[in-house]
Amino acid sequence: MDPLHELLREEAGSYRPDRARMYARVSRAVSAGPDGGPGRFRARVRGMSRPRVALVAVASTAALLAGAHTLTSLVREDGPAREVATAPLPAPPDPDAAQSSPAGRVPDAPSSGPLRSEGAVDPHSNAYWAQSNVTLTTREPLTSLVLEVRIAQTGGVRHTGSWRTLPEADFTVTARETGGALVYRWTLKEGRTVPAGRHVFAAQYDHAAGAREAAGDGYTATAAAADGEYTVRGSFRSPSG
Repeated sequence: MDPLHELLREEAGSYRPDRARMYARVSRAVSAGPDGGPGRFRARVRGMSRPRVALVAVASTAALLAGAHTLTSLVREDGPAREVATAPLPAPPDPDAAQSSPAGRVPDAPSSGPLRSEGAVDPHSNAYWAQSNVTLTTREPLTSLVLEVRIAQTGGVRHTGSWRTLPEADFTVTARETGGALVYRWTLKEGRTVPAGRHVFAAQYDHAAGAREAAGDGYTATAAAADGEYTVRGSFRSPSG
């Protein structure tokens, strides 16, 4: 077989999209110098005529340049494809988040089914005494109701009374200190009903002199209507809020 044809076929057959191999071939070609350098190539062309040697050199150089271009393209194209910008992962949910509010209360839920609620510190409160009001509004009659108001013991907190707009005889009322709070509870007596409408419950107490912070106070009401049981809870906004 003609040596030139054999060499060209070998050169073509040796071309593979192998970046490591192409890089080695390019490096060898560069280090060999303009005359082709020592090695198999010079051995193969020994005895060829000058035109054939020139043709082989041109073909080999073209193959090497093509390999170098392909290698450069692959490196340039592969590199960015592997660089994926990522943002820091968000912190996992805090299992205690629901308990992070003052006095360990769960988040406010002032409405449920037919029941709506609102808590507020009465504007007539002063530097020594306060009243916390819970307003319950129901679109349906309630066959049971338990309302609990917790006033955090911020210093000097002491029960002085309570009232509600519903008949006194319909409820059992208690007030006691427990768990660092003064707790008021209104419980609807068995067989009694809370009619649809707007109803107010008030807890009254003394406290240490000065402006009192109500952030640790809260209330929870659980009631039953004809179609199920409902619970509302919340905090008390200040008179200025």
